[in-house]
Amino acid sequence: MLNPMSILKLKSAKDRFAQNHPKFIAFMQSVYAKGLEEDMVIEVSVTKPGEETRTANIKVRQSDLELLEELKGLF
Repeated sequence: MLNPMSILKLKSAKDRFAQNHPKFIAFMQSVYAKGLEEDMVIEVSVTKPGEETRTANIKVRQSDLELLEELKGLF
């Protein structure tokens, strides 16, 4: 079970992230509003200055959807 102080700290970090990256949050809310589904592919790219872009992806599984529902319940 999570410590209530840990939950508050996590919520504070989430709120700070949302404040720092509003376009990303809006994008994720748009995607989530349409519903995440099993077998969707989520892809992430990272580009460091002076380096090549690195990309990875995951195919969403039912267990991923269950985890996201649990995390959603924390907030």
